Amino acid sequence: MLETPQITRTAAQLTAVIQLTIPRSEIQSVMGPGFGELMSTLAAQGVAPTGPAFSHHFRMHPDTFEFEIGVPVATPIVAAGRVRPGVWPAIRVARAVLHGNYDGLASAWGEVDIWISANGLTPRSDYWESYTVGPATSPDPADWRTELSRPLAPEDVDPDEPTTT
Repeated sequence: MLETPQITRTAAQLTAVIQLTIPRSEIQSVMGPGFGELMSTLAAQGVAPTGPAFSHHFRMHPDTFEFEIGVPVATPIVAAGRVRPGVWPAIRVARAVLHGNYDGLASAWGEVDIWISANGLTPRSDYWESYTVGPATSPDPADWRTELSRPLAPEDVDPDEPTTT
């Protein structure tokens, strides 16, 4: 189930990320080990995540994913191996929460984009998925929650909207 999207403005957030460009078919085999590498690098630096893991997809290609995986952090990290410091920018987004298995992500994004268009807004080409409840917290996919955040074009900005994290 997908909750109705809401418009919100994110606050800037420091992150630790690994950038990846992979064949679309490899995403399930790459994400887990990538997050393991990210978390072990953070642990070696004495840094703990301050929120859920996320993926930031830069653009969609039919057979390739170009994206970064990451976690928010309270202090900047030192680049090590593939792990780099990053920032989730303060930006206006359409945000919705998907309840359930990751198999529903593609259709959920389609619904979010239809909602954006129906509301006269213009999406940017990138998007974020925050895995607020997932396999690490619950073995039951029915419990999983993925927060979908689609940045909106600058001309759609409303300076009076509230900021969320």
